[in-house]
Amino acid sequence: MVPTWASIDQIVVVLMGDDRTRLAKATAVAELIRSAGAYRWVGLYDVGDEQISAIAWTGSVAPAITTLPLSKGLPGDAVRTRAPVIVGDLSTDTAHGTAFPSTKSEIIVPVLVGETVLGTIDVESERVDAFSSQDVRFLQDCARAARQLWSLHETDGSH
Repeated sequence: MVPTWASIDQIVVVLMGDDRTRLAKATAVAELIRSAGAYRWVGLYDVGDEQISAIAWTGSVAPAITTLPLSKGLPGDAVRTRAPVIVGDLSTDTAHGTAFPSTKSEIIVPVLVGETVLGTIDVESERVDAFSSQDVRFLQDCARAARQLWSLHETDGSH
């Protein structure tokens, strides 16, 4: 399915529009991304000095891993390379864990300000090879649109 770029404008509206908490805004942004791309699951993560921590995700079930060291996993790879990381078939990649056992493919997109990675967008699918170059572009656009969410982290003292 082709992602809906109109949702990027909605992300900006959510972040600028009201006085909801950072968590509420992050949850709304994750859901906008999930529905626009018809993705099964989307998680947003903070990148700290030593670890990556979940902020918000879609659905009612928390991911299996909510915090991991910067040196581990696909999110760590995306932070180190400052570039999207895609694994089309996780059954052949035993080096990385997933948020859910049913995940077959995954993409992690860093949220950048200059060369600094502030966070990541994690999208998981139950299908092998679920992500195209169009998904990469869409999620990079979402990351740019959502950068303000990570500046809220600095101002509200959350998480």
